[in-house]
Amino acid sequence: MDIKNRTVLVLGGGGLVGLAVCRRLVGEGPKRIIVTSLVKREAEETIATLRGEFPRASKKLFVAWGGNIFVRHVLKDARRDEIMEDPARRRMFIEDTLDELAEPVIRRSTIHRLLNGYKPDIIIDCINSATAIAYQDIFGNARRVYRALGRGRKKDTGNTLREYTERLLCTLYTPQLIRHVQLLYRVMHQCGTKIYLKIGTSGTGGMGLNIPYTHSEERPSSVLLGKSAVAGAHTMLLFLMGRTPDAPITKEVKPAAAIAWKRVGFGEIRKQGKPIQLVDCPPTQAARLTKKLKLHVEKPARSLNRTLRSVFIDTGENGLFSRGEFQTIATPGQMEFITPEEIAETVVYEIMGGNTGHDIINALDNATLSPTYRAGFLFQSAMDQIEDLERLHNVDSVAFEMLGPPRLSKLLYEAYLLRLCFKDMLRVLRTDPATMSKRITDKITAEAVIRSHIISIGIPILMPDGRRLLRGPVIKIPAMHGETEVAVNPAKINLWAHDGWVDLRKPNMQLWKERFSGIQKQAGQVIPGDTSSHHMNNPAYWNHFLDIDPGKVAGWIFSYEEKGMRKKA
Repeated sequence: MDIKNRTVLVLGGGGLVGLAVCRRLVGEGPKRIIVTSLVKREAEETIATLRGEFPRASKKLFVAWGGNIFVRHVLKDARRDEIMEDPARRRMFIEDTLDELAEPVIRRSTIHRLLNGYKPDIIIDCINSATAIAYQDIFGNARRVYRALGRGRKKDTGNTLREYTERLLCTLYTPQLIRHVQLLYRVMHQCGTKIYLKIGTSGTGGMGLNIPYTHSEERPSSVLLGKSAVAGAHTMLLFLMGRTPDAPITKEVKPAAAIAWKRVGFGEIRKQGKPIQLVDCPPTQAARLTKKLKLHVEKPARSLNRTLRSVFIDTGENGLFSRGEFQTIATPGQMEFITPEEIAETVVYEIMGGNTGHDIINALDNATLSPTYRAGFLFQSAMDQIEDLERLHNVDSVAFEMLGPPRLSKLLYEAYLLRLCFKDMLRVLRTDPATMSKRITDKITAEAVIRSHIISIGIPILMPDGRRLLRGPVIKIPAMHGETEVAVNPAKINLWAHDGWVDLRKPNMQLWKERFSGIQKQAGQVIPGDTSSHHMNNPAYWNHFLDIDPGKVAGWIFSYEEKGMRKKA
């Protein structure tokens, strides 16, 4: 894709790799580069550096933005500890992560505000998302809940257990990651973003389970492996996004080494933004080892009232390393390192259509086993065997609610009922919705076996009046989310009928007529006499509309009406 005159959003542009990416973009002539960072000051500092390096660039080229894209917009400038300490904010975070992806959840998200504000053509995501999500102390929070539960057997821990549980919910990796990718996909589609490129991570700097670097945890570190697990899950979600027809072109570049460096210097050594305070403990003030050892003490033996200052190499998000630390990590056979400029070059080349061989999504596409000719050849054999057994046992194999979603079972049974009552699509097209509803209702009323099969797999039957429901002990829709009953209103009935109820009402009959008309219209686009491989859904595929095949019809609905067709074979 040509970058010239395009709007490029660089997420994490205030970081080490983000700065290198922005530098590399300037020469391609974009219209705007939106530089984002968790703290706006960092984005502004990056832009100040860029303006110094490119004095002739337009003053409107760079735009700074600050905030946390993993939370709702009203929380974007709050520190994570501020969110965790405030019960109201904690619950906002939990709701945004665990609630269904409804329009209000999308519109209040930071991602929605950011992308709709700038309408980027290209997004380059330099945020270390795996670290942001995995380094939230899920193991520590889980242990606190477990200990509180143990105490609860002896005494009521009350609000303490509630708080610990809420904190644990706020650290769950998978819901946060899924919601993040869901929001990105939905909002990029709305904004017309053309390319999304993620700079991912292996989580261990390319090393294996024998990695010697930890933060005092066991080896290998559970937290570090959690980061790798999140990074892998993120890649698979992007793999799926790359197979979605209306998603942007999706790529991922995954450095498997330490990334260095930003600068070499001398000065105050800071860790997580705070200077390391120097303390001293003379032998005369040595702590005595007793039965218990305090891991943290309020007052050290003696404060020196100054901070640690030394020579360092700044590795960006990974912090300041000493000479010894950098030399160790760069030793051949250890993490070694890659420069941010090399990453930036790869990123821009991939966006412009080059093939670097380093796009993880493309690599997965080429490495996965796809549908095969042999399977396609054998498909009809399987269908013939199924149909033979149906005739032998005098039974129709329609739906068991094993594949899911319940909407599939609903569609299969509605199409099946139409076939029983009208034989083919042409008769359905000639029948008015009221008559269709009555004929199918009469069939359901008279045929206990059919009725039983439908409701026994958890699919209720909504009668034509919209007020009565035939059902078994369990229904699949609405889905249970911990509650035992839910409120009912007309809007919810329509939603549930769409998602997983056999719907005998007239509007649904009209919808089936429109579907069959759409199928007929699509097949009618084939030029008579065209016997090429160009068209699949031709009249012959549909047996010239003299049949209703529930499986074929449901497949067509999922592919064309629901826009659920796979993008890559």
